[in-house]
Amino acid sequence: MRFRLLASLFLLISIVTAGGAQHSVARQWNEKLLLSIRNDFARPTVHARNLFHISAAMYDAWAAYDNVADTYFLAKENHDFYIPFKLTHMPDDIMAAREKAISYAAYRLIKHRFQNAPAYDIIESEIDDLMNELGYSTGLTSSSYQCGAAELGNYIASQIIEYGLMDGSNEENDYVNQYYLPYNDPLLIEQSGASTNILDLNRWQPIEFLQFIDQAGNPIGQDSPEFLSAEWGNVLPFSMDVDSARTYFSARPSPVISGDPYNVYHDPGKPPNIEDGGLTGLDNLYKWGFSMVSLWSSHLDPSDTTMWDISPGSIGNISDFPSEFADYDQFYNYYEGGDKGEGHDRNPVTDSGYELNLVKRSDYARVLAEFWADGPDSETPPGHWFTIMNEVMDHPQFERRFLGQGDELDPLEWDVKSYFILGGAMHDAAIAAWSIKGWYDYIRPVSAIRGMGERGQASDPNLPSYNPEGLPLIPGYIELVESIDLLRDNFRPEDIDKIKIKAWRGPRYIGNPETQVSGVGWILADDWWPYQRPTFVTPPFAGYVSGHSTFSRAAAEVLTALTGDAFFPGGMGEFFCPKNEFLVFEEGPSDDITLQWATYRDASDQCSLSRIWGGIHPPADDIPGRLIGKKIGVAAFNYASAYFAKEATNVSSDQYNLYPNPTQCGVTISYSLSENLDLKVYQMDGKLVYDTSIVLEENSAYLNLGAIGLGVFVIVATDADGYVIINERVVVL
Repeated sequence: MRFRLLASLFLLISIVTAGGAQHSVARQWNEKLLLSIRNDFARPTVHARNLFHISAAMYDAWAAYDNVADTYFLAKENHDFYIPFKLTHMPDDIMAAREKAISYAAYRLIKHRFQNAPAYDIIESEIDDLMNELGYSTGLTSSSYQCGAAELGNYIASQIIEYGLMDGSNEENDYVNQYYLPYNDPLLIEQSGASTNILDLNRWQPIEFLQFIDQAGNPIGQDSPEFLSAEWGNVLPFSMDVDSARTYFSARPSPVISGDPYNVYHDPGKPPNIEDGGLTGLDNLYKWGFSMVSLWSSHLDPSDTTMWDISPGSIGNISDFPSEFADYDQFYNYYEGGDKGEGHDRNPVTDSGYELNLVKRSDYARVLAEFWADGPDSETPPGHWFTIMNEVMDHPQFERRFLGQGDELDPLEWDVKSYFILGGAMHDAAIAAWSIKGWYDYIRPVSAIRGMGERGQASDPNLPSYNPEGLPLIPGYIELVESIDLLRDNFRPEDIDKIKIKAWRGPRYIGNPETQVSGVGWILADDWWPYQRPTFVTPPFAGYVSGHSTFSRAAAEVLTALTGDAFFPGGMGEFFCPKNEFLVFEEGPSDDITLQWATYRDASDQCSLSRIWGGIHPPADDIPGRLIGKKIGVAAFNYASAYFAKEATNVSSDQYNLYPNPTQCGVTISYSLSENLDLKVYQMDGKLVYDTSIVLEENSAYLNLGAIGLGVFVIVATDADGYVIINERVVVL
């Protein structure tokens, strides 16, 4: 049976993790959230938002009972959405109240956000079971938070649900695009030699399937999946300033509608285009980048005996990235693969060098592509980094010291703060990366390579099939089909002078993925495939910039800052892949292989390279994503950390509020001024049933209505001058 870890590619950190340890309630709900993502459609943007909102809900449920930490949503105005909150009394058992509030908040939000998931029955059963195990009733739905912790959790969830309906995600319409339309017609991926139908080699092209199965393994009804989250730049961020985004308005040829807004964060400028500078060979950065993707595809042959040391002593430890596209050739090894990483001299924990880890380059590249692809049953890239963080925290040498300093935090405090920071970073990474994807609408390698190959060769106008928009000829990798190839490589007479590529041959050469491999050989450029499942091929959204690079680098920066250490616990993280039991769509690896990383950044950089070997991104997508992710990770960490010491601004409403309403036990009265108020409560027949005075402290006070019975009542409040400032009905349930 093929080796797969439960629902995800879980990380193993150096040695076995601590067994039997009781996880915090926040960790338990995070695991249920990750399980829910695995049982939903594969939507990285949507799930980055879910991870953030549910992590923030758990953090607020914890911080509401803390005298030092500040809340994020509660009693705050986030992007003009104010959530009233004033807790009038603290419970006797703070830990029990926190656990209950966290559980109800997470439960309600997961139930709401995943109600349309294809496997919602599994999700519902799992979260109901956890509530039962914790001893909480799923039938308690009141959000009168003054009444108790369960009500507080429900209140937090209900308010974040309302916030989510105005945050620009278009959640109420299942997150569909509201105005983006693709410029190119779909690529008929499964028809050998079919026309690419591509009009613009710089623009994203949909792919048409006989049956599309998304990255989570769900069959999708659409034959040609739409661009996922093309307008995600309109979603409200965490630490990024909305005013920092550049707003562009589409003025492109039909069918894109002119005048629609695209907010772009961390704008890297336009990627290399095929016509840039009039250059046609490898001097053209567009052709250089996409031809490198096809060339690295030739590394995926298990019969290739090229051996690499993939230990942290030889790879990783990249000190800087190129800032200009023209300098990328100094960063990547164009022919051999890999980058300029120098490796680490010593493991700082053991104070010894890293042992050699010699493997076939072909196994390394294939395993890397599969591990970081977040394939079937995965939690998508942002969730994958939550899984990595959870496994890091289970390592026996891990210590819960914020910034690596001071006393250890209790597991619950550590978890809610860690999830809050990482969730915010993943949310911002999704908004930034997809804001760029939506506006620049950049082509994927499968369309670029096939499209250029269909046009011809761009290297020599004196050779057949010359076209300035063709592929550059690279001896041994990209050539013209000759008559001798008809016998040697099974080409047809009509293929003479077409473009052939030495690359992974694709799924047509695999009959049984349990026992066969495609191998590498000469194929027509028209038939080039990424190293992906044939029912998926490439993600349904533009390439520039790489979401994997952005998510991974942001997460690596968060983990580095959070732990105060760039290195994994023990100085190394590992993932073991057994021979012929790990790869999914072909047999492999040909030998046991263990991926290794010294630092979180090394893992992130390895993830980025995997997308080139996997045929998903050219270098132009990769490096800008890494640079943007680095900025986002640092900014999100600094922004979130301010909430841990009440440094965030508490913005109050400028008018009175009466909440919750309806209620079970009482209401909080909030007013823009702190003063005494005379309060009278009347039945609907006019009978006075309650008369009191209250003092507004910090603009609010709590009115206990538990003794007046059930029904509809009118509360009238007058100030010191006798002016009526509140005249409102309240329902006591």
